[in-house]
Amino acid sequence: MAHALALDTLQYAKRLQKAGFTEIQAEAQVELIKEQSEAISNLIDNSLATKQDIKELDLKIENLKTELTLKMETIKNETIVKLGSMVGIMITIAATILGFLIKTH
Repeated sequence: MAHALALDTLQYAKRLQKAGFTEIQAEAQVELIKEQSEAISNLIDNSLATKQDIKELDLKIENLKTELTLKMETIKNETIVKLGSMVGIMITIAATILGFLIKTH
């Protein structure tokens, strides 16, 4: 997005001439000011975030939060299922050991 600074170069040149500058001097001043204005505009364009940039980042952050929340929920559910299976296996092993101990005594 271009942030061109508004500069009336003709008006500026006329003022310089009215103050005693020659036409060549006034045109040189106008060109320098115009170049500086463009340099400042480029600096602004390349350095500052726009409202749209911030909105896009906010949206990306919200999407990442949603994605992470879903992944965490999936991991939680998978962990519960695995723990349930492990507990079931441990109960089976304990019952088998207990059955074996009861038979041997």
